[in-house]
Amino acid sequence: MGSKNKLKRFKENETFPNVFQPSRDELLQGLFEYKGKWREKIFKNDKPIVLELGCGKGEYTVGLATNDTSKNYIGIDIKGARFWRGAKTAMEENLDNVAFLRIQIELIEYAFAKHEIDEIWITFPDPQIKYKRTKHRLTNLDFLKRYNKVLKPEGIIHLKTDSEFMHGYTLGLLHGRGYDVLYANHNVYKLEGSPEEVTGIQTFYESQYLEQDKAITYIRFKIN
Repeated sequence: MGSKNKLKRFKENETFPNVFQPSRDELLQGLFEYKGKWREKIFKNDKPIVLELGCGKGEYTVGLATNDTSKNYIGIDIKGARFWRGAKTAMEENLDNVAFLRIQIELIEYAFAKHEIDEIWITFPDPQIKYKRTKHRLTNLDFLKRYNKVLKPEGIIHLKTDSEFMHGYTLGLLHGRGYDVLYANHNVYKLEGSPEEVTGIQTFYESQYLEQDKAITYIRFKIN
């Protein structure tokens, strides 16, 4: 994507009512006005809130919101030029249960109040295989503790990835900590009866992986 195109998308994001871009200082100083008030001020209902972390172009966020209007969905990514597409699509399709938040995921507890979130989706994250990148792995213990702060006591986390490494690493961590693994499969499209929310939505890159006969893995778990 050219820098001109990026700038254009950044500008458009500023005009979208479903895009929120608090500064780091605003979050850390407790000045973000929607923390604890997403239902009241943004969605104007009491429906459960579901986050997609590292949402990219927002395809999964929009897909989930389209298929299930009984929940509110927020796509989170630091790259606003990417989720511009999802935000625009949500507006074009009049989806009032979708929002996008431009923050670093490690600041999640500053954007949401304790127990404000019902579910979290982590879709195709960078597995950060190199040891020195472990701290950026979205299912490491540090991130799980952050998620636990905003999730409801029975809150669920979903991990969908094409990385066998990420799948194995996360399962090992969950079992090692005694967390509740509700469902796990290392090739979800080859199994009859796989959850519809997992196989019914495909991102652009996911469809390419499937064309290459690459296995897509999935884990559903609780961490409290």
